[in-house]
Amino acid sequence: ARLQEARTQQRGKSWLAVECGGRGLLFPLREAGEIFAVSTLMPVPHTHRWFLGVANLRGHLHGVVDLASFLGVKAADAPRDQARLVGFNAALELNCTLLVERLSGLRSETQLTADTSAPADSAERPAFVGALYRDAAGRAWQELNLAELAADETFLRVVG
Repeated sequence: ARLQEARTQQRGKSWLAVECGGRGLLFPLREAGEIFAVSTLMPVPHTHRWFLGVANLRGHLHGVVDLASFLGVKAADAPRDQARLVGFNAALELNCTLLVERLSGLRSETQLTADTSAPADSAERPAFVGALYRDAAGRAWQELNLAELAADETFLRVVG
């Protein structure tokens, strides 16, 4: 309900905050879709390790990507008791969900400050990696643009 409310009252930037590989990530709220509990996954042969398979979510097949593994920040002993699947907004036309370790709520631009000490953009930085922010406690939160991720060639090429 809060997610829907935040979408309709959006005035400035707002994000869905998640944790992956022990790192804080921000998904732009306008690009994030439905959130699901982790369900039964059907593995797909000959795919990358980060592509976990497909899941039947509300009668539709969705690919499931282990986001921490895709980003290369996977912790070997990551707990899955609070894990969730975060879908892409339907407007992005991608039947895919991202496995995250846990949800951390909603964030707005009034709660975060852009980290100006972050290194300047480099050629190695993927287009889906957005700005780095810090909260009042000093924790770093990296923005991931889901629309850019949905168009990323490496992300779309699940066959390994």
